[in-house]
Amino acid sequence: MNVHFSRQSDEWRTPPDLFARLDQQHHFTVDVAATAENALCPIYLTDALAVSWLDIPTTRYRPVCWCNPPYSQCRAFIEKAAAERRRGVKTVCLVPSRTDTRWWHAHVWDGDGPRAGVHVEFLKGRLKFSGSAQSAPFPSVVITFQPPWTYDEKQLMSGGDR
Repeated sequence: MNVHFSRQSDEWRTPPDLFARLDQQHHFTVDVAATAENALCPIYLTDALAVSWLDIPTTRYRPVCWCNPPYSQCRAFIEKAAAERRRGVKTVCLVPSRTDTRWWHAHVWDGDGPRAGVHVEFLKGRLKFSGSAQSAPFPSVVITFQPPWTYDEKQLMSGGDR
């Protein structure tokens, strides 16, 4: 049982095929939980919990964030992604499926299903993270925090206000 709660590794590198599929769907502009060695987007943050994601300068009107955080900080990153969603930032997170945690019920799940503005994709099986010889000892989930409104980015960039 201890393997499920192991702290042997806090960082799990995103499988390239999973990132490619999600990037094709969402068109990420910023990796908000990265280092120079593992960033998956040209723009990345190493201090994401301390800055506003809405204010990240990107080529798009609003950033679209990818987040595969250190797993000891899931609560903090999920809380931040939920707060940034309310400010208009879309964030897609890859985290362990921890449906029994406080952060899951506070920011992801609301009784019978996902909270408003949240999409949950439970991944089948166990991921084999990049650089790992074996599959992860835990199930994973992709959580998308969608802003509470939609906008036409081309129209906004041509004269709309932020």
